[in-house]
Amino acid sequence: MLKIGVLGAGHLGKIHIKCIQQIDDYELCGFYDPDNETAVKIEKEFGIKRYESVSGLIDEVEVVDIVTPTVSHYECASEALKKTRHVFIEKPIVNTLEEARKLIALSDEANIKVQVGHVERFNPAFIAARPYFEQPMFIETHRLAQFNPRGTDVPVVLDLMIHDIDIVLSVVKSDIHRISASGVPVVSDTPDIANARIEFDNGCVANLTASRISMKNMRKSRFFQKDAYIAIDFLEKETEILRMKDIDPETADPYALIMELGEGKTPKQIIFEKPEVQPLNAIKTELESFYEAIIKDSTPQVTINDAYSALDVAHRIIDKLNMNPSNL
Repeated sequence: MLKIGVLGAGHLGKIHIKCIQQIDDYELCGFYDPDNETAVKIEKEFGIKRYESVSGLIDEVEVVDIVTPTVSHYECASEALKKTRHVFIEKPIVNTLEEARKLIALSDEANIKVQVGHVERFNPAFIAARPYFEQPMFIETHRLAQFNPRGTDVPVVLDLMIHDIDIVLSVVKSDIHRISASGVPVVSDTPDIANARIEFDNGCVANLTASRISMKNMRKSRFFQKDAYIAIDFLEKETEILRMKDIDPETADPYALIMELGEGKTPKQIIFEKPEVQPLNAIKTELESFYEAIIKDSTPQVTINDAYSALDVAHRIIDKLNMNPSNL
């Protein structure tokens, strides 16, 4: 059993606390939150110890779960790493690439495990789709959210789009050739809606849209590759696969859906599949996976370098939006 403490007990921190209490492999020592009203509520609701400082919590645990606002990620993580604690840190890993590089150096020196909360990797709909990915050549994502003041401390690219950036980078095994983007600030000082086009060296193109001023919530992605179309609804946790395969019309099932491609070309059978999606809690699953990485001394499923790559692309997109990342 590993002793773990949570830094930050806001909306997401509360969810983390609840999930950790459901994982027998962790001993939840307590939490820290600078807001007294929030801390009193959490202490009473969950019956766990409230620490008076970040340092006080870090000193008494083996694993630090950082669920604070992004602007404080670096300060919390660097202190934990200097004390050789394993660190789980919510996305985006930090605010700037310089901070991320410093954390990578600290984690290498400490020789401990760091996992970053790109939670969509653990979404059961994405897990169900993974075996079908071969070489996607066109990707389209839409991540739309109703307005919520929480999260507006960073641009929509770092708040929402970074989820899809990480998913795309995990699926497309190629370097980036070119990025273009556009966005508009509507209710905050930074873009609240943005679109980015990422072109890869292998010819794949990913078109990403994110908005935090939508009338409805949506988290959908579509992946197109040779003879296949993969649709993932991250919100509803559903996956649909449409595949095509060569077929001999004379021996085909008479009820099969056949696509004739013209004279001299082999017809294709259209196969529609809806893989079974397991009823998983993605946050609980990622925290369980982190425990496994620590105990088995294996590579975390979302590494600090994965998070750096996603942050790098996010900042390149922000650059295209004519923003200065140093002012974020």
